[in-house]
Amino acid sequence: MTTSGGEATAAQVWVQLPDLSSRAYEHPADRSALVALRRLSGFDVVLRRLSGLLGERRLRLLYLASAVRVGETQFAGLDRIYADAVRTLDLPSRPELYVAQRPVPQAMTLGLDVPFIVVTTGLLDLLDDDELRFVLGHELGHALSGHAVYQTMLISLLRLSASVGWLPIGYLGLRALIAALREWSRKAELSGDRAGLLAGQDPDAALRTHMKLAGGARLDEMDTEAFLAQGREYDAAGDLRDGVLKLLNLEQQTHPFAVNRAVELRRWIDGGGYDQVLSGDYPRRADDSGTSVGDEVRAAARSYKESMDASADPLVGLLRDLGGGVAGVRDKVTGWMRRPPPPGTSDAPAGPPGEGKPEG
Repeated sequence: MTTSGGEATAAQVWVQLPDLSSRAYEHPADRSALVALRRLSGFDVVLRRLSGLLGERRLRLLYLASAVRVGETQFAGLDRIYADAVRTLDLPSRPELYVAQRPVPQAMTLGLDVPFIVVTTGLLDLLDDDELRFVLGHELGHALSGHAVYQTMLISLLRLSASVGWLPIGYLGLRALIAALREWSRKAELSGDRAGLLAGQDPDAALRTHMKLAGGARLDEMDTEAFLAQGREYDAAGDLRDGVLKLLNLEQQTHPFAVNRAVELRRWIDGGGYDQVLSGDYPRRADDSGTSVGDEVRAAARSYKESMDASADPLVGLLRDLGGGVAGVRDKVTGWMRRPPPPGTSDAPAGPPGEGKPEG
């Protein structure tokens, strides 16, 4: 527990999760997107090239020289929170943690061989201890899932995308790879949020984090239920045109929007997945070698179907109708095309607030 100033008021005992497998919290869509990404033409070639160009040592030296490594004598309070999260999730090893001086709230997990985590001072200034534990658990989930390789690859490709002559694939191939990585990254964030909740075991703190990432530190000006209602409204909003605009809004994003992340995490809690893991009913790392790609793909397919069945989005509804038969689809599309936009509105999608990646 923390006070309004972020000071710990009492020791909290968290449920320990020994031998926790990443399969316990990974969103099926994350695993499915990663399988699809690995099958993309040119993926292995680019990964090998980047592995040689951006070695583990170079990345680590960069942050060793430009940031502060967290430990008992540097950011000691953050170090204690981090150590508790590592113990709770029972990671095989503790990734190094760095604090970088940047005003934008952000956290990321990097590395091609051994992952390490970077958080910004903007994030530390924004969040209290319980919220920081959620974010650190989120990043540890990325580390346990092996996401650091692909996150590093995406960041590197985005930086190098303006100069592609050295790549053995064409520009269109690079764009396809970046698009696939972005799609995977958005799904991987849902997995990270689940891991963060398991580390912090405080759903309210997780929700507050998403609220702060959306609206800043003024929580007294926000309302939890109204915030979640935004997400439900977004899911059901508008007609087919709005469904397309939602896809366009997300196209250039590496993270889902904060409101949608909060709703998705609440859905996992309400569905019983969170309590099931805390009760000790979860996959162990010792059994990971017995899993198959086919099982993961089938689980992802079931998850997609359940999400589509539950979604109120009009575009998703159209896709459901296409999957079950074309009756009525023509009338829906015709009605959408004939419907004029509301007075004073534009069809052009507005860009999301800010271009940074707040919290990884």
